[in-house]
Amino acid sequence: MAEFNYDLVVIGAGPGGYEAAFDAVKYGMKVAIIEKDRVGGTCLNRGCVPTKTIMRSSELAKEAREGAKIGVNAADVKVDLDAVRARKDEVLDVLREGITTGLAKAKIDLIHGLALVKDEHTVSYTDAEGESHEVTGKFILIATGCNPFIPPILGAELESVMDSTKLLEQGGTPFDDLVIIGGGVIGVEFATVYNGFGSHVTIVEALDRLIPTVDKELARSLKMSLQKDGIDVLTKCPVVRIEQADGRLAVVYTEKDEEKSIPADAVLMAVGRRSDVPSLLSEQLQHLAGERGRLAVNEHYQSASPSIYGIGDAIGGIELAHTATAEGRNAVAHMNGQEPPIRMETVPTCIYSVPEIASVGISADEAKEQGIEIITKKYAMGANGKTVLEDLGRGTIKLIANADSHILLGAQLMCGRATDLVGELALAISNKLTLEDVASTIHPHPTFVEAIAEAAR
Repeated sequence: MAEFNYDLVVIGAGPGGYEAAFDAVKYGMKVAIIEKDRVGGTCLNRGCVPTKTIMRSSELAKEAREGAKIGVNAADVKVDLDAVRARKDEVLDVLREGITTGLAKAKIDLIHGLALVKDEHTVSYTDAEGESHEVTGKFILIATGCNPFIPPILGAELESVMDSTKLLEQGGTPFDDLVIIGGGVIGVEFATVYNGFGSHVTIVEALDRLIPTVDKELARSLKMSLQKDGIDVLTKCPVVRIEQADGRLAVVYTEKDEEKSIPADAVLMAVGRRSDVPSLLSEQLQHLAGERGRLAVNEHYQSASPSIYGIGDAIGGIELAHTATAEGRNAVAHMNGQEPPIRMETVPTCIYSVPEIASVGISADEAKEQGIEIITKKYAMGANGKTVLEDLGRGTIKLIANADSHILLGAQLMCGRATDLVGELALAISNKLTLEDVASTIHPHPTFVEAIAEAAR
């Protein structure tokens, strides 16, 4: 029998990779993780966590400016992006240290280097000094995430045109005018952040609505909410080019075949992300790559080479940190001949806009497409005491249930703390609870979560 250095070699130390490694140790596997950058992956270093950290500063700035209506006057609010960035870096350092300590305690070898999968059991890597090394593993797990995609727009190379990674490192004072190309999750969240900092923000989206993956009704409500907060939203307006004009930038787009432009101090490219799995594979393994630079896998996250698995953004699908984590745990279970520990039918999605948006399960449109008879329950958050006293505005919780059994099938929320509320609904849907089960459970008052029970009645 072949001898390997490790039972499992993981490429990528993001949430999917390191959680898979922790699970592998529980199965008695000897594990190594190869990471070219810092532990934590995109989520911790360039995505979810830093974005939400600076969003907290943005929320406080906005609340302070609007405090007079609840009796708190703070007229002169100044935002110091250098201090915001410093706090963000402190938060990331603490969380990275926690991961590194956890890996060490679990006796998982953390190897720093740029990996290349040479064959079905061999990974070579180049270290910081440029020296090449090799390790072998019974299994290999590709968990390398993805990177910001910059479309071929003329002027995209200009200095003040940024991707999300660069914008997170911005210091000084907030821009007067920020134009965001792309109305997906990244675009909407950064629009929310910089609007809170006091910038004038414009979102330019080529499609006919924001965030096409969310419920159409929620997308319409989101657009109105952003506009109410002073964010300009242009849909069906593809960007043609970016120009320099009078020491600033001008974003040129078309609207009904007419060219128009918007002045900007900076432009954020937020048109999506792309994985680049082919760059990780040797020539003899290029056949494992699928569409859009992803690894092609089966339902067990296994590639055409049975010892090579892939998870997270590297394989596409629902590109979220918690999805990658669940996929990693299921992949490791399959390597060990076990049933998957995580049910993948109910993956919550969260958008940190104002108000927040969250969903889980199927929408009414999806139920219709599947031929499922449903009933829909709605609850207006204007009747929720905690929402009113915290001045979080209007919002809605919508529940989708089977018309006959009343078993919950899906939920869409657009309200304050939606991202915290959706977990209860994911649990209810995953365990096939009925509307009556939820409604008959006592929820504390006054809270946001009691609105779920009200919606289920």
